[in-house]
Amino acid sequence: MNLILLSPDDIENDRLARVRDPRRLAHLREVHRAREGDAMTLGIEGGALGRGELLTLSDTEAVFDVSGLDQAPPAPLPVHLVLALPRPRMLARTLEHVTALGVKELTLLNTRRVEKSYWQSPELSEDKIRRHLELGLEQARDTRLPRVTLAKGFRPFVEDDLPGLLAGRRGLLAHPGMPDACPRGVEAPTLLVVGPEGGFIPWEVEKLVEAGCQGVHMGPRILRVETAVTALLARLF
Repeated sequence: MNLILLSPDDIENDRLARVRDPRRLAHLREVHRAREGDAMTLGIEGGALGRGELLTLSDTEAVFDVSGLDQAPPAPLPVHLVLALPRPRMLARTLEHVTALGVKELTLLNTRRVEKSYWQSPELSEDKIRRHLELGLEQARDTRLPRVTLAKGFRPFVEDDLPGLLAGRRGLLAHPGMPDACPRGVEAPTLLVVGPEGGFIPWEVEKLVEAGCQGVHMGPRILRVETAVTALLARLF
């Protein structure tokens, strides 16, 4: 935890923050080995970050002085990531990785090769998703939570949602065998579509290209989804 992420509900009078969450308290004691008087990196969800003093620490509560938080969070990546829903264990890691890298708009998409059981996973609960997003923010010293949308129908997404998402954005479809190499150093707003393990089926590729997405590849190697997403974001931005 490189940042103690504070909820707006933790803040009192714009000066003090009271942390009572067992996970954060345990991390303060066991990992940071925090002591009263320590200066720590703090951030308020959706707001500023900076250094703040730990005023008191007990088994049930930590109190911080947050009056000096005056730094803006890191700039987000100019990307809306559309990701075929990964298997649950991979989803958890991927959420943390893309959040740490600065993705702020994420759509989890159903495709032919996404197992139906994945949509029943507890990892898709609002609390679980938020937990992984928070871990990503804490890792990267960021305070702005991504927005996650679930798209359980491929055709409705492509026909109804994708045209609006592509308005003002460059659409890129990352898929093995596509004609163009993935670009580098992109600064324009982008929509990046990444498929499931095994890739998109040909009909899905056809529909995404028809909608305005440019097919790109990362070379001859076939990567796991979590590796491919990280590599794509690092190369693009």
